[in-house]
Amino acid sequence: MTSVQPLLTVAVIHLVAAMSPGPSFLTVSRTALASGRSAGLVSALACGFGVLPWAVGAILGIVIVFNQAPWLYAACKAAGGLYLLYLAATVWQHATSPIEVADAIPRQTLSQAFAQTFFTQITNPKVAVFFSAIFVSVLPPDPPMWIMVAIVAIVFANEAVWYSIVALGLSAARPRALYLRLKLVFDRAMGALLGALGVKLLSDAGRGV
Repeated sequence: MTSVQPLLTVAVIHLVAAMSPGPSFLTVSRTALASGRSAGLVSALACGFGVLPWAVGAILGIVIVFNQAPWLYAACKAAGGLYLLYLAATVWQHATSPIEVADAIPRQTLSQAFAQTFFTQITNPKVAVFFSAIFVSVLPPDPPMWIMVAIVAIVFANEAVWYSIVALGLSAARPRALYLRLKLVFDRAMGALLGALGVKLLSDAGRGV
């Protein structure tokens, strides 16, 4: 039981964090609404893959590197902020453009949906700090290999399953019809939120936070 308890703790805390709104939620939501179920599910899968490097890095001590080289952490946050600003500008620019939402004519290809969501995940170094905080407080000082592998699998499953639920829900007929009616408002709001998150990352990078 003592070996299982850390896994349950990590699973619950990470699932709650994954469910909280953020850049990935916004990206998956818009992909599912605008490009359909398949693209939304691929985007959800990208969330799982995108978080893996940070989870593995946290287990291996990547935060130790960030602490020894604060400029590297600041540079990663600045890169993430710039990418979110790019996404925000793209969403805002195309808010007035009509789109086809038929499943046969997706606005994004599956590879585009995967790449955009993956880069949204991978350019957020705060994920590494989040994992490190959990791992340091929950895991034993020298966890066995099977626990580390299990944690990586749990993290992937949490991200992929939760965002698949989001994609399935928002790619249904009624949500998509609502999105079409309110596309301008929805896209502008999403662009503003992504922009605000990008500015925050850049501000944190400038302050060395």
